[in-house]
Amino acid sequence: MGSMGRLRIQSILLGIASMAFACAPMMAQKVKEVPADPPKVKELHLVERSVPFSLDARGNAGSIEFRTVDQMNSKDRDLVADAESSIGERARLAGIEFSKDKWNYQQVVCPALPNHIFLQFMRNNGTRDTSVFSASIPRSGDGKLRIIPILLRSYSLFSPAPINAMTISAFNHIRTEEHSDAAAEWLGTGLCYAALAGAQPRAALLADDPDGVKPRLAMPAELEIPDRGNVILTFADVSAVPRPMQWTMTFDVQGRLLKVTHKPADLVSGKVVPPTPIAERGDAVVPSNKTADSVPKN
Repeated sequence: MGSMGRLRIQSILLGIASMAFACAPMMAQKVKEVPADPPKVKELHLVERSVPFSLDARGNAGSIEFRTVDQMNSKDRDLVADAESSIGERARLAGIEFSKDKWNYQQVVCPALPNHIFLQFMRNNGTRDTSVFSASIPRSGDGKLRIIPILLRSYSLFSPAPINAMTISAFNHIRTEEHSDAAAEWLGTGLCYAALAGAQPRAALLADDPDGVKPRLAMPAELEIPDRGNVILTFADVSAVPRPMQWTMTFDVQGRLLKVTHKPADLVSGKVVPPTPIAERGDAVVPSNKTADSVPKN
């Protein structure tokens, strides 16, 4: 091979070496940008995030109290009497045929929302002819009287009251009108919503059976607080017939109700198994379903 051929090959090899040398930092830099392990998400402690409810478990009542007219205190009865004409007017605007003589009501006592009087009205004309609505009356006058339609002659006026957007909106307005500086008790808030939507709720609680002896119908109430995002309140209404109903309510960090689901609860299956009785024979312990001949002899 001539000197010109050797010179050309040397030039090509030199060029390839130069390109490899130039690309090496780029390749190293590219590898450096890809971490060996996936990034870790920082976990926030409970005290570091905003929670719209009180977490004091001692305030969690498992049910809502309902009072007849005779059980109401005189101050509340007077407020209801003053609001009677407004209740009738707003009920008729909502498409409900309201007449004082044909309707009965009871008070819904909601400790989580103390600045309002809540009433549940019912007219029962027999099988498949029941009408129900709830009313909210602000105690201080700072707010609006609100009507929540539930049933008209045993049918929902719109979508079912528990998941209806109008029910959710009315409830958010009621909570805003509370003007309370203290965080509301979480389970009581959920039970109050359920009552205003037509239920007479009683939640399953761990406190009902702290030793876990009794068989459970449904899982106990819980408040799910993720590291970020919305807060989810869940409870099973064990008073519902023919089976418990599960309520799931999603709140944002300001306490505004965003979404409600209402469906049959998943039942907790279980049975009580009594201990196997035993019979003693001398020094040997013999299960009652075994014969004495099956006991090994010394």
